[in-house]
Amino acid sequence: MRSDGRGRWWGLLAISLGVAMIIVDATIVNVAVPQIIRDLEITSADAQWVQEAYTLVFAALLLVAGRFADRAGRRRMFVAGVVVFVAASVLAAVAGSGETLIASRVLQGVGGAMMLPTSLSLLNANFTGREKGVAFAVWGSTIGGAAALGPLLGGWLTTEHSWRWAFGINVPVGVAVVAATLVLVRESRDDRAERGIDLLGALLSVIGMTGVVFALIEGRTYGWWERERPFRLLGLDWTATISPVPVAGLLGLVALGVFVAQQLRRGRAGRPALLDLSLFGIRSFRTGVLAAAIVSLGEFGLLFALPLWFQNVLGYSAFGTGAALLPLAVGSFLASGLGTPFTRRWGAARMVQLGVAAELVGVAGIGLVVAPDTRWWAPLGFLFVYGVGVGLATAQLTGVSLADVPVQRSGQGSGIQSTARQVGSALGIAVLGTVLFASLGGLLGDRLADQPGLDGAQRDQVVAAVKDSAGAAITGLAADPRTAPVADEAKEAFSDATRYAAFAAAGFLLVGLLACTRLPRPHPTLTDPAPAPRQPTPTASR
Repeated sequence: MRSDGRGRWWGLLAISLGVAMIIVDATIVNVAVPQIIRDLEITSADAQWVQEAYTLVFAALLLVAGRFADRAGRRRMFVAGVVVFVAASVLAAVAGSGETLIASRVLQGVGGAMMLPTSLSLLNANFTGREKGVAFAVWGSTIGGAAALGPLLGGWLTTEHSWRWAFGINVPVGVAVVAATLVLVRESRDDRAERGIDLLGALLSVIGMTGVVFALIEGRTYGWWERERPFRLLGLDWTATISPVPVAGLLGLVALGVFVAQQLRRGRAGRPALLDLSLFGIRSFRTGVLAAAIVSLGEFGLLFALPLWFQNVLGYSAFGTGAALLPLAVGSFLASGLGTPFTRRWGAARMVQLGVAAELVGVAGIGLVVAPDTRWWAPLGFLFVYGVGVGLATAQLTGVSLADVPVQRSGQGSGIQSTARQVGSALGIAVLGTVLFASLGGLLGDRLADQPGLDGAQRDQVVAAVKDSAGAAITGLAADPRTAPVADEAKEAFSDATRYAAFAAAGFLLVGLLACTRLPRPHPTLTDPAPAPRQPTPTASR
């Protein structure tokens, strides 16, 4: 980044804005889905792929993108990713069919994967000393805050304008990010990297990550073993009795196993490899990546359940749901300012532990106040504490993980850590989603067992409708006086299921907190009282 202080921090702002854009787009569509279904006349299955195609491709390409950024140039890869992302956003905004919208979301995932690990490696390469800790804090708080702002922004744009603006807003933001990055951020790359491209490794990595993440995301939808609903992909129908989920998961695991073996073989032969497994010999990196994956299981999984509860039980609008989650964003952004002086005093590892503990308190507290008659103010304090925890833990855990990673391999290290986070988040959503809907089905079935006027078939039909609609059917039941008592029971059951999901998330965070106790003492570059001397990168150009 530019050598003067002002230019360096404006460059950080540009990178953080780009990161916010890709994180917001992971959640902004959730509140726009009903309007998308009506406007494009697509099926619920197509709508699900609109939401999940982005996440699937994004997670699958993180490792590959991080490695190629080291060699091609990190700023170049980041800017190219923004261009791809903006182009895909334009395609999504003008989409006239579900197929076009899904394709644009796939392309958005490609652009996002090019940007996220590269943003981390740019910070690692261009900040040193105490400034690096501040930069990582801003980056981490951006992720937490953007995840909470997505539903608010999406709800407002969808309600006041159109769902198309949820994508169109990326155009001016992306143009500003590209211009600022080219002016304020200097290039860096690993000029000592081996020549040649590990195409087989890239292919195995993508196949492996796609299979595993698909299984984690889609298990609840299509069945963990037996196929529970039709599955169609690229015009082909899956007709087997067995679900595509275990097949994809097994294929992914086999591909990842072959990938690791192939990487070891290439490394021993001195040939260029996509994944430098020697990075896992660095204790801070190895422990930080493991902790990041575990913490991510509970960190954002609850954001899947809470919006459903706000809208379908408490009756909030899409915009109201986003507003209810605003304390999380405020807490996360506030943590970026408060975290730096405390990190200098107590160390990065201690701040990670404090952040995860705050998340644990916030999530458990939310579980305690969830009820059909919860007042609007009851969850706000716990959401704020949760957000503070996310802001503290995300940034400092990233800093601890990359502290001892050589700058020349920071793209690869960033890609590995980002991939671990995405897989952890996908697993958390899968597990919490299973807890939510399995509990909902059982609880609602028990509550309706003695409901007058309902026989067994009708009870099963109501339970299936509430589950399959993720609670949206409750509104229709409540509107009809004849089924209003059933809606009341459904609200109770959905609230109890949300509580169980919150407690499950708290359990993951407790395991993550225990894992964080093994983090090594902070690296001096994160806590030095003054910035360390700047080291020239192999290539440094404006």
